[in-house]
Amino acid sequence: MRKEINLQLSPEEAYSEEIFTPIALQKAGVSGSQSNVYVRQTRRSIDARGRRVKVNVAAEVFVNEAPKPMLDFHHDYPNVKNEDQIIIVGAGPAGLFAALRAIELGVKPIVIERGKDVRGRRRDLAAINKEHIVNPESNYCFGEGGAGTYSDGKLYTRSKKRGDIRRIMEILVAHGATEEILVEAHPHIGTNKLPKLVAELRESILQAGGEVLFDSKVVDFLLDGNEIKGVTLHNGEKIMGKGVILATGHSARDIFHLLHAKNILIEAKPFALGVRIEHSQNLIDKIQYNCEIDRGPYLPAASYSLVSQSMYQGKQRGVFSFCMCPGGFIVPAATSPGELVVNGMSPSRRDSKFANSGMVVAVELEDLPQYQKYGPLAAMMFQAEVEQKAWEHGGKTQTAPAQRMIDFTQKKVSSSLLDTSYQPGLNAVDMHEVLPQFISERLRQGLLDFGKKMRGYLTNDAQLIGVESRTSSPVRVPRDKETFEHPVIKGLYPCGEGAGYAGGIVSAAMDGERCAEKLIAQYVKS
Repeated sequence: MRKEINLQLSPEEAYSEEIFTPIALQKAGVSGSQSNVYVRQTRRSIDARGRRVKVNVAAEVFVNEAPKPMLDFHHDYPNVKNEDQIIIVGAGPAGLFAALRAIELGVKPIVIERGKDVRGRRRDLAAINKEHIVNPESNYCFGEGGAGTYSDGKLYTRSKKRGDIRRIMEILVAHGATEEILVEAHPHIGTNKLPKLVAELRESILQAGGEVLFDSKVVDFLLDGNEIKGVTLHNGEKIMGKGVILATGHSARDIFHLLHAKNILIEAKPFALGVRIEHSQNLIDKIQYNCEIDRGPYLPAASYSLVSQSMYQGKQRGVFSFCMCPGGFIVPAATSPGELVVNGMSPSRRDSKFANSGMVVAVELEDLPQYQKYGPLAAMMFQAEVEQKAWEHGGKTQTAPAQRMIDFTQKKVSSSLLDTSYQPGLNAVDMHEVLPQFISERLRQGLLDFGKKMRGYLTNDAQLIGVESRTSSPVRVPRDKETFEHPVIKGLYPCGEGAGYAGGIVSAAMDGERCAEKLIAQYVKS
């Protein structure tokens, strides 16, 4: 017999198995003395809207019946070593999941990654943090697993129309993620566990006969009229395939320049730009959980989501939190020397004493009239210019410009800055001089509004660290809504965040799978 139950519990009741099990059995009307009884949670979400935090739990109770495994996915991939091959440019979530789906469909993927494998990336990340040296091919954005490898590892998405979220989760569990991600309403993996998981995904590709090429930068597309036949690498090697999935991420500016130079249709795209805001995690916990001292041993580090509308010169734009990292760190995410970019990441336990979030302002193309001369690269060139300005204000190193929050709203340079998780260090400046005025003024209005919506949030015990500019791609590579193929270049499948069709690990992974399916149906299995 199997029973489904729903409970609203205290954090201790929900997260302590010893306490939860008898409560669940009582709710199901099952005697705890029975020997052949099994209880498991299937869904868990936190409700912190009231004075006391509650946890909503869905669970299954099995009596005299063996529970079915939570994991339905089995990665018994066929060997595709000698099959037709497709090219996948980029080994981020979109590229890796496109490769695995190609293998399932009996096609050999060749994954081409400009950066290093996860182990090799570590030395380059250390060089950014400690020596302020940016390797343009290996950094927090480029390398195996893409930007997602060194991130919070959030696994929730609103892009449910694009594919099977549960399937993506199960593939991640099959490659090393904990089954908890199948239960939590807002699951995450953590930057300390993502590298090993990414390496396992690569191993599945290799064992099935696929190829993964590291330190291999695509410098040209091989075109025959309006059809793509392959790519050229930086060492002159040419790789041919039945089609090309372009999954290069939102920071591969050289690819956007290459597409534009070859007259391959691309478009400027709105994005968002702002700063990272860092509070103490304890302060965010107190605000969100209504606790006086700390959140206790059962509740996870609290997060927040804020959104507002601000006016500037008669135009309304959104101001919103982005990629909030509870218990996390701020990291240097530049991809070239001479620029400064910050991003956030969290370990699996989210046990840092800091909380950080992007706080950004929507940038529309009409906000950038002086950049229109760059055509489809207009937003990208604006983005790059702001990053270069941040680098200059930081002292022309990876030291980041920063300002306390109330000081920013009052346009006053901070006399001192707070402790920070950002390893390269901070330099006190007026962030209004770093950010364009239409960004800084809207951000100032937004922060004042957030101080009313989330009391205690607006404080000089928090600081702005800039700039957060890689929120999404400033360029869209267009594709047909049904076929996913580029409208002009046959065999080219723009994919994931870099092409403007995803916004995180899960949505990028789903988009990668769909692109592989569409390409293979059209050019391999037709």
